[in-house]
Amino acid sequence: MDLVLRADRALIDGGVRPAAVAVVRGVVVDVGSHDAVYDARAEVTVPAGAVLLPGFVDSHVHVSDPGPDWEGFASATEAAARGGITTLVDMPLDSLPVTTTVAALDAKRAVAQGRCRVAVGYWGGVVPENLGALQPLANAGVRGFKCFLADSGNPHFSHLTPQEFAAAAREVADLGSVLLVHAEDHDVLTRSTPPSGRSYQSFLASRPAAAEVDAVALAVEVARDTGARVHIVHVSSAEAVQVLAAARADGVTMTAETCPHYLTFATDDVPVGGTQFAACPPIRSEDDRDALWAGLADGVLDMVVSDHSPCAPDLKGAGDFGAAFGGISSLQVSPRAVWTQAASRGFGVAELSRWMSERPARLAGWTDRGRIAVGARADLCEFDPDATEQVVAAHLRHRHALTPYDGMVLRGRVHRTWVEGRTVYEALEVAA
Repeated sequence: MDLVLRADRALIDGGVRPAAVAVVRGVVVDVGSHDAVYDARAEVTVPAGAVLLPGFVDSHVHVSDPGPDWEGFASATEAAARGGITTLVDMPLDSLPVTTTVAALDAKRAVAQGRCRVAVGYWGGVVPENLGALQPLANAGVRGFKCFLADSGNPHFSHLTPQEFAAAAREVADLGSVLLVHAEDHDVLTRSTPPSGRSYQSFLASRPAAAEVDAVALAVEVARDTGARVHIVHVSSAEAVQVLAAARADGVTMTAETCPHYLTFATDDVPVGGTQFAACPPIRSEDDRDALWAGLADGVLDMVVSDHSPCAPDLKGAGDFGAAFGGISSLQVSPRAVWTQAASRGFGVAELSRWMSERPARLAGWTDRGRIAVGARADLCEFDPDATEQVVAAHLRHRHALTPYDGMVLRGRVHRTWVEGRTVYEALEVAA
């Protein structure tokens, strides 16, 4: 064996128990009892109190590389490793060029080469210009496709009309792939008053829940009519959860995600001028937050991913919501942010791992990660669920020190992260 990890608590088959995990050439080859005997080159004993978990998988990350000076593969994957995240999937939107062609995908892979501490996959983009020509991107290895139903904010990444969206779904279905949907209705947003000033209510009113509800309803009908695998990204509202629940009850096969910021914050948490909280769709009410947690509990929502969408600080509008870029920086803290809220609501590490490891991996088509099992990659993290730590934005490894989590005390701490059995992060101080 190359490596054996022994833990009093390891998450195996949905339960926490003592175990020894044996690794050869980056793959788990045996899961035995805690005292199982192996001939190993190296052994690691997980400290008492910590849990050996599958590495987290974040299937919604905006790296923007090559492109603007917002985030890079080196900084993003370093932050991911420190957060216990062993695989991320990059969104096609914020890089230059956007990932809507094989040439753009090749450019992104070239920039990432040799700079990544964790595994990286890529979503391809669907825009009106490449409808009917998605096969080359699929052949080149994208994990699936992402589209917008409203203005993306990027002139190089146009949104789809309802008719174009249906055509994209049929094409993606023929490819046997998955279509990720930014579900806000373009017409509803166009009719809404644009945000302005330092009041968060202005920003909230500019992106009403009705925009999300109408777009999710359209996605449900397109999924029903085409048989495509449709996935709704960053669900934010109680009404959208209700639409998805009704679709599931009616036999429509869809998946959906929400994000740490919707599960952590509510409108009253956003201070005047707090543009670091601006996201699209927006953070909503306490009732919406509670509905999202209920949606996770009953399976209407499948997973939680960061939607790490950073920008340079000067693009956050200096407190003016009308001038603020809509995106939240959270990659390194996202598992701990979710765990802080989940633990307080009675959930355990098994649910955390299902939402943030197993199901995002499945969405992206990976069967070799997101769980600790024979044949799986040895992508693992040592996680102390009871530790607490204050977030200091300047200490995070994101390219820019700007996040709404700055100053918050979060529960959980990552002691160590392995990718294919190699240590990619180890905390300097670990309690014995």
